[in-house]
Amino acid sequence: MKEAVIKLEGLKKFYKMGDEIIKALNGVDLVIEENEYVALMGPSGSGKSTLMNMLGCLDTPTDGYYWLNKQEVGDYSENELADIRNKEIGFVFQTFNLLPRSTAIENVALPMIYAGVSSKKRLDRAADVLESVGLGERLHHKPNELSGGQRQRVAIARALVNTPSIILADEPTGNLDSITSDEIMAIFGKIHAEGNTVILVTHEEDIAQHAHRIIRLKDGVIDVDTINENPIIAH
Repeated sequence: MKEAVIKLEGLKKFYKMGDEIIKALNGVDLVIEENEYVALMGPSGSGKSTLMNMLGCLDTPTDGYYWLNKQEVGDYSENELADIRNKEIGFVFQTFNLLPRSTAIENVALPMIYAGVSSKKRLDRAADVLESVGLGERLHHKPNELSGGQRQRVAIARALVNTPSIILADEPTGNLDSITSDEIMAIFGKIHAEGNTVILVTHEEDIAQHAHRIIRLKDGVIDVDTINENPIIAH
């Protein structure tokens, strides 16, 4: 039996806007096991972005519980949450979020600086991960010298560099054309096949169909949670 990487119980997140209370999440129960490949979907305002922020320890719940690798993160300090974000969760964003003046290898090595890894080990590891996503020839190129797909590969390599337990991708193909999107989804398929837990936030049905489990949110709760019997295998 696989271990639960993520377990949520009664997770709620409320915001006050003027006199109104916005119930972004209104009682979410969820278990994600290690090496699952999950897509989170839902219309605007469904709570999927708020849920992603919770899973990524970028925000804290109003109520309820969140266990990450059996650790209850609700009581963690800001420093402890930052440590979790750096070591346990690899983030991939739609807008890449790369440092424009740094090379690919410098961008990928960045999380290891915060983890206290020596300079040589950082660069060796960053080069290995860039090689694994097909960018071994682009180590010293800056973001403006790379295509959109190559930038996203750099961002994926950066997410993998600290060997996190979860890869959390927010609309990772949102800025890419369909051919490049397929290439990026093939990389996520490979990452999953190598044993990683992958959580994908998307509003695109064809992208969600790569995942093995699709969770649809509506009005701050899980509306539908289904196993995808025939996930798309990108090559």
